[in-house]
Amino acid sequence: MELLPPDQIAFQRMLDTIRRNFERFGFLPVETPVMELSEVLLTKSGGETERQVYFVQSTGNLNKAAEGGGEGVPELALRFDLTVPLARYVAEHEHELAFPFRRYQMQRVYRGERQQRGRFREFYQCDIDVIGKDSLSVRHDAEMPAAIHAVFSELAIGKFTIQLNNRKLLRGFFEAQGVADAELQARVLREVDKLDKRGADYVRETLTGPEFGLAADAVATILEFVAVRSNSHADAMAQLDALGEGNESLRTGVAELREVLELVRALGVPEANYALNFSIARGLDYYTGTVYETTLDDYPQIGSICSGGRYEDLASHYTKSRLPGVGISIGLTRLFWQLREAGLVDTAASTVQVLVTQMDSAHLPHCLAVANELRHGGLNTEVVMEPSKLGKQFKYADRAGIRFVVVLGEDEIAKGVATVKDLRREDQFEVARSELARTLRIELEQARVMPQAVSE
Repeated sequence: MELLPPDQIAFQRMLDTIRRNFERFGFLPVETPVMELSEVLLTKSGGETERQVYFVQSTGNLNKAAEGGGEGVPELALRFDLTVPLARYVAEHEHELAFPFRRYQMQRVYRGERQQRGRFREFYQCDIDVIGKDSLSVRHDAEMPAAIHAVFSELAIGKFTIQLNNRKLLRGFFEAQGVADAELQARVLREVDKLDKRGADYVRETLTGPEFGLAADAVATILEFVAVRSNSHADAMAQLDALGEGNESLRTGVAELREVLELVRALGVPEANYALNFSIARGLDYYTGTVYETTLDDYPQIGSICSGGRYEDLASHYTKSRLPGVGISIGLTRLFWQLREAGLVDTAASTVQVLVTQMDSAHLPHCLAVANELRHGGLNTEVVMEPSKLGKQFKYADRAGIRFVVVLGEDEIAKGVATVKDLRREDQFEVARSELARTLRIELEQARVMPQAVSE
């Protein structure tokens, strides 16, 4: 996704907001290489995922292969998500990490997506995960909605709902409907996960068709079950009560969801921002407990803007240690594109706050000195390096989104002052050069405070 600077600045500020909130919840930064051994990336996947992987081969190794000396060269691939590299990372650094290990990772990933609007082959994912050693309390599952709420509240992109479910609850329910085989359950869950995209009729026909062969009444019960949504905390608890005792898997899933929901409320997430949704399954088979999807209330067509869940053993393919975890992921590139298409993203002002003009080459040393004073005063400052008509310089500042223009002519230099034109308020004022940086900082601070005061 290539953006013009105003949109790129807005995107960068979203990244900064996400990072800031992840760190407020005690998550630590991690980065992994863009290239991993293909055998590492494909260990927990294959099939459809393998078709989306970009394999990498250096020209040096290709030349060796052409000469017959390239055997044994490890095959590399670009990462397609951040979870598999995390599994490798934790297994490799297991004895150096403090558990529970709380990490956030905000990097680009690569997938051979079919070319279409809003789909990108290179995109940012922003992940948080808590990894335990041997065990991890379900209480950590409640931290995910709290972190999601903090992020999207500060991003101010509209009303949103964090939808929760539990894979154990789902499995217990399906067992009661005669779908006991684990592999068949996984396949049914994948079909249920298509409800929002394909509709109930499609799922009904698929589950009663020859591929699954489920009884029509069992499928009707399944579709009625996955239509359950809660509209308040009390309603969510009532919906869980209505499931009854059931089998062990169902009871465990209900108990876990109860605890998570109580702690989500204790963490300060408003009732309006979370709900039960029994259709949430998440397509990936490694989720074993709590699962999450977050949607914008007024823009359901955008789909999930943040998802994730609990898994019992992150790195079983790389270490004998048992490393359960829970995490969520924000696909920021696609989210930003969708929000911009929906008109929910304002293009950001330039990162340059002040432009120092130049009307005469003889004044350049004074202009550079003022720019240095402004930069030392904490202001992002650009200098016009070649003199031109003042109107042209004002026009440039306006087009570039720079708010303040500092004019230093003969009179200003002689009096030790500067004339400042505020392009946002369309006025100008004179200020002593010694007070210039402080005055502009105050103006910018007031601009930051005023919108908050108005909203309050």
